[in-house]
Amino acid sequence: MKTNLVNILGINFLNKRFNEVVEILIKAIHDQKKYFIVTANPEIVMYAKDHPEYLTIVQSADMIVPDGAGIIIASKILNQPIYERVTGYDLTIRLLEEANKKKWSIYLLGGKEETNQKAVATIQRQFNQIHIAGSHHGFFDWQKNTITSEIKAKGPDIIFVALGFPRQEKWIKENLPYFSKGLFMGVGGSIDVLAGEVQRAPRIWQKINLEWLYRLITQPSRWRRMLAIPKFLSQIFKVKLTRNRTES
Repeated sequence: MKTNLVNILGINFLNKRFNEVVEILIKAIHDQKKYFIVTANPEIVMYAKDHPEYLTIVQSADMIVPDGAGIIIASKILNQPIYERVTGYDLTIRLLEEANKKKWSIYLLGGKEETNQKAVATIQRQFNQIHIAGSHHGFFDWQKNTITSEIKAKGPDIIFVALGFPRQEKWIKENLPYFSKGLFMGVGGSIDVLAGEVQRAPRIWQKINLEWLYRLITQPSRWRRMLAIPKFLSQIFKVKLTRNRTES
């Protein structure tokens, strides 16, 4: 029987198709549960591997999904193939579509103030049945702010946290105990796409798993971050080699 979890360098990824993931999240929101989802790519996996505290935070999530072609490739190398990518941006858009149908409320935390406002304006324009419970930029005093109490008072159904990793997952983990409901999801750079400041890779690049290359070409400043991919694959091959030796 195929397990629904695939362990990659200490992180258990949910092995379900995109639509199945969406169904689980919709039910959690409908049931007014408190839910923490992480969309993890190779960069996040490598950071977690080198930072035990962050690894613990990621492992505490209710769901971890494979955001990145590298995760899919790694699962195949390890002979535990994951069905498909579940990217943070695609999931964000799908949740916004569902929120629009069901007239749910959302809160958007993160990004520069102007970026945040642009993203909110885009959401209001494209999904006009969504209630924007509130929003706040990502440049705040971590110890002294009223963001948590504001979100708690307004009780949104979905809280999109765009602080970039590891800050967004850390913020969710630290503040989650103060809430009784809400889907909390780190969305990183998705806020820049919603704001129209960054373009998503064309569909053809996504289909052939080269979205990372498109982003590198259009955002050369990301080159340092991309170094995590070869390091990640190197670790995967080490795990593969160790398993082969153990099994032989």
